[in-house]
Amino acid sequence: MASTIPFRRVAVIGTGLIGGSFALALRKHFPDIIVVGYSRAGSLERALERGVIQEAVSEIGLAVRGSDLVYISLPIGATIDALSAIAAAAEPHALVTDVGSTKAAICKVAATHFRSGARFLGAHPMAGKEKAGVDYADAELFRGASYALVANENDNDPRVKAFAEIVRAIGAQPVWTDADTHDWAVGIVSHLPQLVSIALAQVVRDETDETGMPLTLAGPGLQDMLRLAGSPYNIWRDILLTNTDNASRALDRLAQAVDHLRRNLASKELEQEFNAANGVYKLLRK
Repeated sequence: MASTIPFRRVAVIGTGLIGGSFALALRKHFPDIIVVGYSRAGSLERALERGVIQEAVSEIGLAVRGSDLVYISLPIGATIDALSAIAAAAEPHALVTDVGSTKAAICKVAATHFRSGARFLGAHPMAGKEKAGVDYADAELFRGASYALVANENDNDPRVKAFAEIVRAIGAQPVWTDADTHDWAVGIVSHLPQLVSIALAQVVRDETDETGMPLTLAGPGLQDMLRLAGSPYNIWRDILLTNTDNASRALDRLAQAVDHLRRNLASKELEQEFNAANGVYKLLRK
C-alpha cells in the first residue's frame, strides 16, 4: 500500500495525542514512510521513547525541510503562529495539513502564506480522548471517525488525493467541506455538547449540599453526560475564541429547545420530542 503514496518523509509538528496517533497509524499502515517529529521537549522525547516517531528534531524548520507531508497537530493559536515558518521551509512539492478544530481562521491565514508551491489542506479529524498527551496516542484512534477535509472531492491535486487515501487507510472517512460550513457544523455537533457538559457539571456542583446529595444518587447516565466535562480548558480556549459566533448560535438554539421542554413539562405533549431524539440517537449508533 505504501507504494501508492507519494509521501516518503512525514513531519509531525506536535507529537501529542492526535499527532502521536497519526504517526503511529502511519507507521502501522505505511511502514516505509519515515516519520520525524517536532514538539515541546518532554513530548518529543517521550514520542521517541515510545517509537511514535523515528527521528526527533529541535527546530520546526528542520522538521519541515525535506518532508513530503507536514502534519500540524498544535493548538489553533499555535498553528496560526507557525504557518509562516512552515510555509517558508516547506518543499514546493509538499502537502501541509493541520488538525485544528475550527477551520475558517486557520485557512484564512494559510491562504496568505501558501500562494504557490507547497499546498495547504485544512483538515479536522473528529477523534480524540478526554486525556491529552503522547502517552495516550493510539494507532486506532481515527478508526470509524469522520475526517473533515477543506477541499472539493473532485480536487485533482495528487497530494490531496494521496492524503485522502491515507485517511481511509487509517480507518477514517473523508468528509469534504468548506471552512465556513465546517465551523457551523462543529458548533452544533462538537462545541455545543462540550458546553452543555460543562454547564450540567456546574449545575450539579452548585446543587450538591454538604451531605453529598444529589451527587451521591448519580448513576451511569450522569457519567455519560459529563464525560466531556473532563476535557481541559486549554484545549477548548482557542476553539471557542475562533468559533464564537457559531458556538453562541448553537447555545441559542439549545436555549430555545430547553424553553420548549419547560413549557410542555406538564402537558403530556413531549412524546414527539422524545421520538425525534430517539431517532437521532439511532442514527449515531449505526
